[in-house]
Amino acid sequence: MPEAGSLLALLADGETPVEPAVLVVAAHPDDEVIGLGAQLARFRDITLLHATDGAPRDGHDVAMHGFADAASYAAARRRELVAALALAGITADRALTCDIPDQQATLRLAELTREVAARISVLRPAALITHAYEGGHPDHDATAFAVHAALRLADGPQPALLEMAGYHAGPQGMETGCFLPVAEDMAICLAIPPKARARKQRMIACFATQQRVLAEFPIDVEMLRPAPRYDFTRPPHPGRLHYENYPWGMTGEVFRGMAAKASQALGLGR
Repeated sequence: MPEAGSLLALLADGETPVEPAVLVVAAHPDDEVIGLGAQLARFRDITLLHATDGAPRDGHDVAMHGFADAASYAAARRRELVAALALAGITADRALTCDIPDQQATLRLAELTREVAARISVLRPAALITHAYEGGHPDHDATAFAVHAALRLADGPQPALLEMAGYHAGPQGMETGCFLPVAEDMAICLAIPPKARARKQRMIACFATQQRVLAEFPIDVEMLRPAPRYDFTRPPHPGRLHYENYPWGMTGEVFRGMAAKASQALGLGR
């Protein structure tokens, strides 16, 4: 298994093909394009696992985008994902899903963890890339918890664990394309050649339902770092979390309580 540092060094030039098997575990269809869209075509053996189907069940997004129901909206998001991945040479069978409703991953932490652990056991990736625990979206934090917990459950060689940058609360509002600082931060800014940048732009354009949201993210910056060790029962940063500004039915306090309960249910303690 490669070390996280060696994989980061390989990715740093922006062009060298990546041969080791990689599993990307993302919360929603499009998160991998936000975080790694310019790199995806470089992976020769990549599998994606989405925690959710991208369709909230509160009806707001369904109605806003003109769909009859959540199932239709989820199907549309799947079609958008498949079209975007095709531009990077990734076939639909490489995009797996846990089919949890959008915004509900925190409610099913233990189940999600077991699903991730099962995929790791079958796929045996050399590297695993997921979200940072930063309070940007509860599904992102739930996915990060599930990946870290799944690796604690897994037997055998451990894959190199990396994080892709997403978004979090900052002094002036939402900050995108960067990480909250951590001790011994080894984050690198990945090179994005013009051809890869243009391809990422085309991939983003595939997500017709998400254009308003995706317009807030840069296409010329992608960052990765080795994942630090998190305590998911503590806040990722002081103050109000980004997702606490939205009516998504989740607070940091509730998330942390559910993370503690899931850890106990999984036999992991804290």
